[in-house]
Amino acid sequence: MNELLIHLDHTRSKYIQIYHFIRSLIEEGQLEKHTALPSIRQLAQQLGVSRNTTLNAYEQLLAEGYIRSEPKKGYYVEPVEEPLSPIDRTFSPVDIPALVKSNVLIDFRIGSVDGQVFPVKKWRNCANYVLQQAHIYTYGHYQGEPELRQQIALYLLQSRGIRTSMDQVIIGSGTQQLLLQLSILLKRNGYHSLAVEDPGYDGARTIFHMQDLQTEPIPLTSKGIDISQLKQSLSRIAYVTPSHQFPTGAILPAAERYQLLKWAEERQGYIIEDDYDSEFRYRHQPIPALASLQQDAAVIYLGTFSKGFLPSIRLSYMLLPPALMEQYRQMFSFVEQSASVLHQQTMASFMEQGYWSAHIRRMRAIYRRKMHVLVTALQESFGTEIRIIGAHSGLYLLVEVQQSCSEEELIDQALYHGVKVYPTNRYYSSSVIERRPTVQLGFSNLTTEQIVTGVQLLQQAWIK
Repeated sequence: MNELLIHLDHTRSKYIQIYHFIRSLIEEGQLEKHTALPSIRQLAQQLGVSRNTTLNAYEQLLAEGYIRSEPKKGYYVEPVEEPLSPIDRTFSPVDIPALVKSNVLIDFRIGSVDGQVFPVKKWRNCANYVLQQAHIYTYGHYQGEPELRQQIALYLLQSRGIRTSMDQVIIGSGTQQLLLQLSILLKRNGYHSLAVEDPGYDGARTIFHMQDLQTEPIPLTSKGIDISQLKQSLSRIAYVTPSHQFPTGAILPAAERYQLLKWAEERQGYIIEDDYDSEFRYRHQPIPALASLQQDAAVIYLGTFSKGFLPSIRLSYMLLPPALMEQYRQMFSFVEQSASVLHQQTMASFMEQGYWSAHIRRMRAIYRRKMHVLVTALQESFGTEIRIIGAHSGLYLLVEVQQSCSEEELIDQALYHGVKVYPTNRYYSSSVIERRPTVQLGFSNLTTEQIVTGVQLLQQAWIK
């Protein structure tokens, strides 16, 4: 194809208009697979825009898998999955007063995924195959389906360097459900307290408290949990998120990881490693998981499919050291598995065929682009009025606002302008800590255009 006729609205972002136009043509079948697109230079000349504008549009399409780049040849249309639902391709200038009346236009919520690029056909094919198998109609194994546990063991070896066997893998319907079982197990072994990051994942603290386990809050450094403060604690177990500290996004360096393992060894205790969001790191290579550095009995490892795939399938997993694994079998072998057998077997097939690894690579590129758009928009709109925290990994970031107001006031002002942002004070063990108001912005479920619009509305809400 030598020419694309696109009528640009010069009051709106040009590269986003170009991106949406080409994406629509591909999804509607008007641009067939393997069709050659105009070069960056040709398209820029045709539309009267800069090369950077067309390059940005092509990079977004490339990241989302709509086109491919062939060196010295150009850009070509790729076969695409069908979307989950019909997509409205009409765009119009934002009418802010009208948006306020309809309450929320942009929701920067966390814990969501980009459903428009979910591999529907591949997942459906795997599910159809599984439904033809006789064993799908049973209750399943209390520890989780062997096929999925085997695939998880292989995946962890390849992606996180963890050497384990399927016998040490436990499947659950979410991280909290696994933490509940783990808490019961730890109580039986005489543990009554845990050291936890402060700020940290409030969902874990809630589960620990439900089982009457005391939590010792350990402050953070810029790198993650403060090891020197941890050494002063009385606990023999520490719950940590070293690969993407929740909620600050800090990544614990290798040296501190070894110190953490040494602490557990000296205390004859355990490290509970929640490998939260480890798949989505946008700079440099991932640091090895704690469980890959300590191949013996000190690390309890937690992982989930929810952040990289679909939260609704409710699949997480836990690796237990041999001593705890034996006790787990004695205590929970009579408890029915809470995760769907169909979802487990479908995920096992999905992983075995290589779809999971390919999906993660694709989503990493998409989310990297969205993070870049969000950071750029925030910097251009607010400058030194804010401090951005945790922008190198994960599916959200924190925005610390340099104003003398509360988080609640920031959230209310944003909501009045049609935007939902979220508080961070719930992640702290104490509400008396003096700090600047900080809110949490997730971006995984938003388009790049929605991200830019949301930041523009926040600028109107927060800058007087």
